[in-house]
Amino acid sequence: MNDILSWVFEHQQMIYIVILSIFLGVEVIGRVPSVLHTPLMSGANAIHGVVIIGAIIVMGQAKEDNYLALILGFLAVVLGTLNVVGGFVVTDRMLEMFKKKK
Repeated sequence: MNDILSWVFEHQQMIYIVILSIFLGVEVIGRVPSVLHTPLMSGANAIHGVVIIGAIIVMGQAKEDNYLALILGFLAVVLGTLNVVGGFVVTDRMLEMFKKKK
């Protein structure tokens, strides 16, 4: 328990930043009109390409016996890829709605 408390006290500023960024993100997204949700969401999902690259780097730098880093890196690659593909599918579907019907 002392180890956890010492870690929290040591990283207190980072914890505050993460908590404040969560509240800020919720407020910003909550104020976006519903018409803009789809393009905003698809654009944000495309940014997950950075997550995929970061996860590949983490997996490449991890030692063979560091299973936690390998599992988390693998999950980040899989979930990031799903998010990127989903973002492009949503964008394609949205663009199809604006095409003229024959």
